[in-house]
Amino acid sequence: MGHAGMAAAAVRYLRSVGAPTSATAPATPHATALGPDHAAVPPRPALRAVREDERAPLDPADFRAVLGHFASGVTIITAPAPRTAGAETGAETGAGGTTAPGPAGFACQSFASLSLDPPLVTFMVARTSTTWPRIARAGVFCINILGAGQEALCRAFAVSGADKFAGVPYTPAPVTGSPRLTGAMAWIDCAIQAVHTGGDHLIVVGRVAALGTDPEAAQAGPLLFHRGTFGRFSA
Repeated sequence: MGHAGMAAAAVRYLRSVGAPTSATAPATPHATALGPDHAAVPPRPALRAVREDERAPLDPADFRAVLGHFASGVTIITAPAPRTAGAETGAETGAGGTTAPGPAGFACQSFASLSLDPPLVTFMVARTSTTWPRIARAGVFCINILGAGQEALCRAFAVSGADKFAGVPYTPAPVTGSPRLTGAMAWIDCAIQAVHTGGDHLIVVGRVAALGTDPEAAQAGPLLFHRGTFGRFSA
């Protein structure tokens, strides 16, 4: 379904729940209604699908350059190795006797807190990611918030196809068992709550099961990413 199709589907849904669209909006767009406390309530805006020929042309390079001005922290999102036959003895083997993959992880800057009640966080991942299917199958993940001295670790987890956990110390997060990377400033242990589509990315919502910080690691401050380079926070 293209963008126009998804927009049209959204309009149909809003109509089904009684929200006005361009076809059902009041004839007087500036009219107001009285709410239960007799306060003036503005009408809902008219909604309609946006045609493809109405979309402003946008250069992907310009999009990256402008959005790159937003400085963000950096995380590594991890998930535990799949549980397979033989896992009880520490030998994880797959079909045909092959060794099952270990834990999964990737570097991610598109992470944010979402809700306090219930406690939810979110991150975005490219739909082409080869790591995401492994996290999805696990159903759980751990957000590791990196400190200023962990740039090399971030770069290692940004590489596709490598053994990212080689030589990386970690302990299992208390609820899900996802890798909690040693030296990370903070960690958030989650179960996947929902996954939504967002263009060429997926929006993953996680329900927080446990979380904590490393006060010693936090003294160095966060690792930041801005306009394609890493940096440190300075008050």
